[in-house]
Amino acid sequence: MRFYSYRPVEPPPSLTEEKPPPRLVRWRARVKQFYDRAHTVLLVLFSALLAFALMLAYNATQPPPQRLTQRDINAAVARALASATPPPSIPSQVYAIIAPSLVRIEGNIPAAQDKTTIGTGTVIDDQGHILSSLHIVEKSTVIRVTFFDGTESEAFIVARDPAQDLVVLRPRLLPDNLVPATLGSSGALRVGDEAIVVGNPFGITNSLSAGVISGLRRNFKSPRTGATLTNLIQFDAAVNPGNSGGPLLNRYGEVVGVVTGLLNPTDQEVFIGIGFAVPIETAAGALGSPEY
Repeated sequence: MRFYSYRPVEPPPSLTEEKPPPRLVRWRARVKQFYDRAHTVLLVLFSALLAFALMLAYNATQPPPQRLTQRDINAAVARALASATPPPSIPSQVYAIIAPSLVRIEGNIPAAQDKTTIGTGTVIDDQGHILSSLHIVEKSTVIRVTFFDGTESEAFIVARDPAQDLVVLRPRLLPDNLVPATLGSSGALRVGDEAIVVGNPFGITNSLSAGVISGLRRNFKSPRTGATLTNLIQFDAAVNPGNSGGPLLNRYGEVVGVVTGLLNPTDQEVFIGIGFAVPIETAAGALGSPEY
């Protein structure tokens, strides 16, 4: 009997059954594949988380914020108000506007033992004409005016209206920086409006006083001339001898009247609370200018 040995035949490689890789290997492969795709995003996310963690750690080391009370708030507001520069008052603003247009007027009366009368005037145009009260210079033989910048000049009368106690003077010499005043309108005045007066009371140069309009369309009999002035503006801003002829001003620095007198039942020429001014429209009409 013959025996034959058979050699096992191996299947072709394509028919060999491959064993699946271990689970750990597969997980690592998936992790690597995910990391390769998203490593940039992961780095950004990690950086953000790290920054957030550092911020939390920093805040944890800081003291708790101070809680503001109403007292703290009031104190802060008070400090802020104290450090703020307050705006200038209305009279202060008006004085800055009218000051360059003010004129001090002095009249010499030789017949009265060289007596000098003092009053106030206002420059009303570019030619340097000065509007004032007639009783200041009516009896003067020499009239001298002093402008705001100190310029002095002799002046002479170019127009007068005794019925309204008004006069217009023309100086011989004008300052280089002549500034005419702005003439307003008294028609818009109401009782209670601001009344501001600048003049030379008792010779004290360019003194300001402030009050209110006390009345309109008043009549006043002048103790000097005996004439009755009509349609006057009554005000309570302090005026005294030397204020005559000066401007009555509104809150905008506009001339609305010419101070002409004060009411005093005594023989003393001092202010007791009632002053009068000729409306600027009346002054313009009386001296030949058109009313406005």
